[in-house]
Amino acid sequence: MILDNYATHKTPDIKRWLLAHPRFHLHFTPTSASWLNLVERWFAELTQKKLKRGVHRSVQALERDIRAWLADWNEHPRPFVWTKTADEILDKVAAYCRRISDSGH
Repeated sequence: MILDNYATHKTPDIKRWLLAHPRFHLHFTPTSASWLNLVERWFAELTQKKLKRGVHRSVQALERDIRAWLADWNEHPRPFVWTKTADEILDKVAAYCRRISDSGH
């Protein structure tokens, strides 16, 4: 399973469950790399294209907008397409790591 580094994925209960189900292995995305987690990317899409642009005068109005967004997304799914190669992404990460290690902090 691929997960983000959220603390709830590392609790004693989870560790016990994994011991009882040895065919499952956890692989964590790097910290500060939420763009690798497509579920988070999808929620960012919802936030940017619907929630930040909307005016919701009640919880019910907000819920209606979210449900309408879900219905439209499910009717016209739009897969996420990576636009950079793995090498381009790794080069950018390496440049970032060099930049922060040279920052003097």
